[in-house]
Amino acid sequence: QLQLVESGGGLVQPGGSLRLSCTASGGTLRFYAIGWFRQAPGKEREGVSSISMSDGTTYYTDSVKGRFTISRDHAKNTAYLQMNNPKPEAPAVYYCAAAEYFAPHDNTWHVQDEYDLWGQGTQVTVSL
Repeated sequence: QLQLVESGGGLVQPGGSLRLSCTASGGTLRFYAIGWFRQAPGKEREGVSSISMSDGTTYYTDSVKGRFTISRDHAKNTAYLQMNNPKPEAPAVYYCAAAEYFAPHDNTWHVQDEYDLWGQGTQVTVSL
């Protein structure tokens, strides 16, 4: 059974950078689209970014475009979310998720029901 583990969360200052990792065990991520989601206290979980399994097409929510970068390394069975210049906001738990044989598009990449597997999450706090 494929399992996902996030790492790299922590405290980051506005204007700084942080890289989250999502490492899979028990199988390969090669045939999965990967998504990053986040949830702040009292708010619904929302999509942040997604990357396709094949050609590496990426998707971002508008609020992070130009600042966050999603990527994946098949050799390391790991996906990443590079967060540059994060905005100060409420702490959020960032989750990675995987969707087998899912081809994300502009209007589907953020649909959480498309994702079969979820990690436990990693906390990110943006604060001075």
